[in-house]
Amino acid sequence: MKRMEIAPGVHLSWDPAQKFNRCRVSIHFALPAKRETATAHALLPLVMERGYADCPDMTQLTKKLARLYGADLTVDARPMGANHNLCVSVTGIKDQFALEGEPLTQEYAELALGTAFHPYFVGETFDPEAVNIEKQMLKKALEDEVNEKRLYCQRQANREFFGDSPAGVRQEGYLEEVEGLTARQLTDAYYEMLRAASIELIVLGCGEAQTEAVKNALLEELSQVERAPAALAENMAMPRREPLYKTETFDTTQAKLCMLFTLGQPMQPEQLAAVRLAMALYGGSVTSRLFLNVRERDHLCYYCSSSFQSFTGSMAVNSGVEHADAARAEKAVLKELADLCDGPITDEELEDCRRSLLSGMTGLEDTLGGIETWYYMEVLRGGPIQSPDEARAALCAVTKEDVRAILRALTLSVSAFASDSQAWNVGTTKVSGSVSYAKQVYNATVTGPVGTTKTELSMTLYEKGIFGYTEVDSASATANDRTCAKSVSYAIKSGKSYKLTVTGKAYVDGKWDTVTKNFTASF
Repeated sequence: MKRMEIAPGVHLSWDPAQKFNRCRVSIHFALPAKRETATAHALLPLVMERGYADCPDMTQLTKKLARLYGADLTVDARPMGANHNLCVSVTGIKDQFALEGEPLTQEYAELALGTAFHPYFVGETFDPEAVNIEKQMLKKALEDEVNEKRLYCQRQANREFFGDSPAGVRQEGYLEEVEGLTARQLTDAYYEMLRAASIELIVLGCGEAQTEAVKNALLEELSQVERAPAALAENMAMPRREPLYKTETFDTTQAKLCMLFTLGQPMQPEQLAAVRLAMALYGGSVTSRLFLNVRERDHLCYYCSSSFQSFTGSMAVNSGVEHADAARAEKAVLKELADLCDGPITDEELEDCRRSLLSGMTGLEDTLGGIETWYYMEVLRGGPIQSPDEARAALCAVTKEDVRAILRALTLSVSAFASDSQAWNVGTTKVSGSVSYAKQVYNATVTGPVGTTKTELSMTLYEKGIFGYTEVDSASATANDRTCAKSVSYAIKSGKSYKLTVTGKAYVDGKWDTVTKNFTASF
């Protein structure tokens, strides 16, 4: 892979990838995530993928892709730590396989550039009708998050873990903001992306002359844009803290446990090989300690695995457990980590994990998408860009002590639990709440167990409308006692339905116990 800067904040990465019969043109836009535009940027790829100025609707776009021998257009967005990334990508067969000698690479470039720089506007904004359609799709996806308990538990843990830090921006969007988002706001977010993003043009499977033509076409488009690229957020890590325990109650047959650990300082690129092997040994493979011991030997969970986020220096352990086994499962997860830090690591298990990783890395360059993902991730991490061969060599050099150094640096920050039972780590924190039409108030109480020295509560009132629940009021309170209560006056309406979400926290025995409950009422 060759990489060069072709304009301020714009780079070209190119690989002829001659073994493939397909080629790929991708344009990546990366910029620091912002709370105020997060929902707009979450909606943007959905609207952009519907068509562009030369193909303003999905029917025309589908026909165009079919004429290009079934080419594929994707517009997607994903979080990269504290940065947001949007990618426009077109993949199709190479020119030499066209039946009538069509210049397919040129067509792919025009399609990608048209989607990225010439979206379909009605007047001076995105088509309001298309925006409204995709708003409903985004809204449904966000509403459905709670039905996928594994994802929900992970995201709730992330929200507690990152808090108000830049990595805590919900890049999937904020449900309460979707309905009010306008075509004008979406257009403003789009122009902000063009102006401030770092751009990576990745061309795979094309010859040098074709790549040069794609590069020049991109530069021509950029010459029409007033650019001011913003510096990307650097790799980060959350500071160490006393563990926070959060429980939410649902009607579920299988409870979900998500534990987040911090490295305490940003991961350095040279640590990545050791991190990969540490994760495989701890919980990232079928020969890992979590899989063999917590799942297979102790039968404490249906699944249990670990993963590492290099941009945020954080490790997540996700597991599905029986409701009654949550406390034992958490202890077992922590015990396996402690055993790897201070106990023996056999040569056999280390080499099993190393071979498994090396085998998986062998296939990284078997697809154009795999090549693109590998090198773009290397770009975003900073530091020297490693090829897969160089990464495999680095992995072969990792020692047991390198692995221990990574694992010893990890400390638990958040443990989130989604269950049908009450809080499991302390077990007796109670939360109650109600909405009263007669008294025109809503209220909540949290009561901690004996020994509680401080309690906190926060409550949010939602009113149900045509498009679901909308937040209408909120309040919070604290008390240096085992009980905290709050009552708030509000104009409760007849003929309406309300939902009150109450989160109560009790500080007892050096730990915060957190319980969240929903209460509904109709009048």
